[in-house]
Amino acid sequence: MTKRHFSMIRDFQFADWFTLANAFCGTGAIFAAMRFLQDGIVRDLLVGMALIPLAFVFDALDGRVARWRQSASTLGRELDSLADVISFGVAPAALAYACGLQGGWDWVVLSYFVGCGVSRLARYNVTAEQLSGGGDKVRYFEGTPIPTSLALVVLLGVAAMRGDIGERIWLGVLHFGPWQLHPLVLVFALSGSLMISKTLRIPKP
Repeated sequence: MTKRHFSMIRDFQFADWFTLANAFCGTGAIFAAMRFLQDGIVRDLLVGMALIPLAFVFDALDGRVARWRQSASTLGRELDSLADVISFGVAPAALAYACGLQGGWDWVVLSYFVGCGVSRLARYNVTAEQLSGGGDKVRYFEGTPIPTSLALVVLLGVAAMRGDIGERIWLGVLHFGPWQLHPLVLVFALSGSLMISKTLRIPKP
């Protein structure tokens, strides 16, 4: 590694390693989804789903550790957003696809969900200073935070444990034009829409 690489690592705060652990879990969940699609072993899928709650724990810890050590930084905030996109945006969408939400309209909805998550985080980063009212802490969230997608993963986990995935996916499948739509995917559309809502304000703990 070059001196520049070591310099970047030295710039990391202790809390940032929890953020990277969050991203590691999300990436692992994506790989687990792909492994399931390759081998069809449900255990791999369940392991991937279990990594999302773990990512949630790391996501909660990084903020607490940063406040405890008074080491919050712009770099940490950007790292947190990127990690959240992986763990609570792309990973849930990949797990949903692995569970059987593979119709053409499903792709559109899952892509919309990820796009909403990216937009939600970008808006938060841009408006964080304004929402904090000049203080050190943001007082409320505009729209639901992206980690709320954990609820979607729990829902998929229940379906996977019951064997209700693939052709047995809950609510069946509909045909619209050339593509299929699994109605279950609409929970992702709802989740994404709530993330980008500007009228929904949630107090930040």
